[in-house]
Amino acid sequence: MTYIEGEIERVRPQRFHETAGLEDWRVLGEGACAYFRAGSLAAGARLVQAISELPDAEAGHPDIDVRYDGVTVRLITLTDDFYGLSARDVELARSISALARTLGIPADPSAVQTVQVTVDALAGPDVVRFWRALLGYADRANSPEDLIDPHRRGAPFYFQRMDAPRPQRNRVHVDVWVPYDQAEARIAAAIAVGGRLVSDAHAPSHWVLADPEGNEACVGTAGWIGPDPTRR
Repeated sequence: MTYIEGEIERVRPQRFHETAGLEDWRVLGEGACAYFRAGSLAAGARLVQAISELPDAEAGHPDIDVRYDGVTVRLITLTDDFYGLSARDVELARSISALARTLGIPADPSAVQTVQVTVDALAGPDVVRFWRALLGYADRANSPEDLIDPHRRGAPFYFQRMDAPRPQRNRVHVDVWVPYDQAEARIAAAIAVGGRLVSDAHAPSHWVLADPEGNEACVGTAGWIGPDPTRR
């Protein structure tokens, strides 16, 4: 649901996906993402130029990655006490999609993902301080167990608190955030090449997989359809 806190109208992932005009976008672990298949660097540059001229672009500070064949755009509202989606992101996403259609540049919602590194930690705060210093990362707003790249280029780190050692499991694993409508295909592909499903207890929020040697990884969908699940 949408709710108000301070001056920010916050938007949950399910509401974002249910909003008309946002079919090009998928909510991942770090906000709403879209990929536009420009086909050439010149076409991608035209799209970026058009985005920069939108009235809300400066305030919305979209993260834009331009490659020779396409443009990835990520939207997220970041303040001292909030890191997530807002009504401003909804309107900016609509405007960007409209620009892309005007320029004849199609979107491919299946082409976005976010990779997060998760560390199981007994002494959570001490471990977080080490990785914060080592990576040059910053705390995520209101989330002492999350670190983010202040330049928003590197993978985020999440520190999962343990009550007891788990010698039978890897202590560091990768979370792969994919569009909610791509998760089952990604899981099937991993299993087809020798992986196995460890747990689907929290699906469709996330599934736990393991490679042929037992190293675990998670496939997550921040933009689930259904009730808000419990985060792993």
